[in-house]
Amino acid sequence: MQNKQINWCFGIKDGLRLIEPNERLAKLYIQEAKTSLKTAENNLKNGDLLWTTVVVYYAEYYALYSFLQKIGIKCENHACSILATSYILGNDKTEIINLHKEKRIDAQYYMKIDKKDEVSNMLQKAKTFVLMFDEIVSNLNEKEINLYKERIQKVKDTP
Repeated sequence: MQNKQINWCFGIKDGLRLIEPNERLAKLYIQEAKTSLKTAENNLKNGDLLWTTVVVYYAEYYALYSFLQKIGIKCENHACSILATSYILGNDKTEIINLHKEKRIDAQYYMKIDKKDEVSNMLQKAKTFVLMFDEIVSNLNEKEINLYKERIQKVKDTP
């Protein structure tokens, strides 16, 4: 099932694309993830739970996207970016962002906003998530990059 979804992501506009790995963009995205965490902290301190929820998700997304840029994958579809990362690194690495994506959608589009202690917990989990991806990206070597890219390429090439 996951393979069919990934294959679909390669066929849609702004979906998955294999590109040259981009170290510069990977660094910029991880830096933006860290900046977004600070913004989320300020939003929380100011009692803005809606935007804290939104920014927490985007901090995580920027960290995840840093990984994709580092290995040479471009994607403007968040669901496909998360799916590809999950396929490459395992579902355990994307559980939190999937949960927080739903919370962002609920907050942003349905005004269903968690209580302050729950949003604060989201922020703490986001800090761990960003740190995890920062370490993954920082420690990637050429062999791993090629292995990850080959793995996703096989799905793309499967009819």
